[in-house]
Amino acid sequence: MIRSTLSLWFIYWLLGLCNNFAYVVMLSAAHDILKKQESENATAPTPASVGSNFQGGNSSNSGRYDCNPVSTAAVLLADILPTLVIKLFAPFVIHKLPYGYRVLFCTIMAATSFLFVSLSPAVWISILGVIFASISSGLGELSFLSLTVFFSRDVLGGWGSGTGGAGVAGALLYSLFTQVGLSPQVTLLIMLVVPFAMLMTPCSLPLEYNRRWKHWASHLLRETACHQSECALHYMPDLSISVLVWLHNYSLFWEQGLLKFVFPLGVVYFAEYFINQGLMELLYFPNIFLTHAEQYRWYQTLYQVGVLVSRSSLCCVKIRKLWALSLLQVVNAVLLLLAVRYQFFPNLWLVFAIVLYEGLLGGAAYVNTFFFISKETEERQREFAMAAASVGDSLGIALAGLVSFFVHRYFCSL
Repeated sequence: MIRSTLSLWFIYWLLGLCNNFAYVVMLSAAHDILKKQESENATAPTPASVGSNFQGGNSSNSGRYDCNPVSTAAVLLADILPTLVIKLFAPFVIHKLPYGYRVLFCTIMAATSFLFVSLSPAVWISILGVIFASISSGLGELSFLSLTVFFSRDVLGGWGSGTGGAGVAGALLYSLFTQVGLSPQVTLLIMLVVPFAMLMTPCSLPLEYNRRWKHWASHLLRETACHQSECALHYMPDLSISVLVWLHNYSLFWEQGLLKFVFPLGVVYFAEYFINQGLMELLYFPNIFLTHAEQYRWYQTLYQVGVLVSRSSLCCVKIRKLWALSLLQVVNAVLLLLAVRYQFFPNLWLVFAIVLYEGLLGGAAYVNTFFFISKETEERQREFAMAAASVGDSLGIALAGLVSFFVHRYFCSL
């Protein structure tokens, strides 16, 4: 080990914080992004009036629920679909791009996302900024999870805790800055400092990565050549090498039993993001000390607090029964769906408690999934397995976003 375990843990904590920060902030700002669209459809207000108009809720809505014309799932889909595409295909080809270039690209994408969302004159430009945040987060997560295989498994705890910290920091800072009177635009510009902090982190951790990749690929090809001919390796072109490695990695997804990790993780994230982007907006308690916008922001903040606590728990408790976490999260989603439909919750504090519990389940599922993948996968295939399994949460989130559109339309029509 070049660095001590503690310093590596802290480095990965910082990387997790910086990598997920823009993604979380975009979800916390989802209401304000969509409120901008509603304001544009009426008149052309100043940036300050966008924030103040939203504080009062959607006065144009005469139905049972205080709804935005478009569900916050629109922002969720823009925030997750690019990540999903990257995680589906990048593990098979990403080895061609050195880690340093990946980190630089992620930083540029994250900074651009803050600029686009804060300064955009139209909502479609804001959505484009959200897409850039998704690209940054997806490529960064895939790369840094793959990177953990070169070090002790302890760094997974640092990564999990850092990504949980990003959730709390992003949601809490956005809520606090807007609560004290700063406009969403100014708040997002202030947060530009975080993407550039990633460049200050010692991110070129395993310099031997490319050498190990070449050694592994050559070893794989030599094994293949033994079953064909002695000259097969010598004359095999680079394209054939890439195709062979791609096919080998695809077969590993099934041979290593990754589905038993990917499926429970996907179910957990489907249930929790169905809650976050499909139901939270509709869990509104009128005539209390918090406006609709503030209630939504604090839902997001408490959820992220739960995620931080559970993603930081790997040093204390490990949960192998991932299916149990999936089942409990589904129960949460069904309970809150019924609560939205029949409105039987007596007060806001009960919803706060359930949302915090939801975050605990989601964070525990994430960090335990990757811990047991790193523990139970063969060393030579571990790097690919860590990257490929990360598709589980993104697939669940994308499906939740699609379902949330229909749920939002149904409830807002009542």
